[in-house]
Amino acid sequence: MPTLTTERLTLVPLGPEHVDGTWASLQEPEVLRLTGTHAAFTREGVSAWLESLRDREDRADWAILRSDDGTHLGEVVLNDVDAGNLSAGFRIMLGSPRWFGSGYGTEATRAVLRHAFDTLGLHRVELEVYAFNPRAQRAYEKAGFVVEGRRRDALLWDGEWVDAVVMGCLSHVEA
Repeated sequence: MPTLTTERLTLVPLGPEHVDGTWASLQEPEVLRLTGTHAAFTREGVSAWLESLRDREDRADWAILRSDDGTHLGEVVLNDVDAGNLSAGFRIMLGSPRWFGSGYGTEATRAVLRHAFDTLGLHRVELEVYAFNPRAQRAYEKAGFVVEGRRRDALLWDGEWVDAVVMGCLSHVEA
């Protein structure tokens, strides 16, 4: 899996060497809320998961690193790769609220979409974003995703039902 670079970021294959940054992200309540993550994690479990990624052919996971100082900002993933339909799912997690609103998410998303379409030859990349995360929805739209639908009451968070907004990006769309 290649390393991807942008003006400010380096996206490197996610692996066990990123356990500290990944673990720190999973300790951030706002990150867990925005990703709809109810699961409890152990550091050992996270380390084992990161170790398992190198052998996966159905996904591509990158650590998002700031190029100037190597700071671990989060992760970005193409998952559920469907070679027959030239499609994949997409998700991104910026690991701390201090990285929100800085354009890092849009920059990383655009880099992964370029890879998905230009290198892997995919036709479609899709995602879901929770309705309580309009900042992420705007970032996805800047990268070329369009709203395609809504899954009503897809997440129960703190006793409230939240919709998931379904978005997709096609290879012929320019962001």
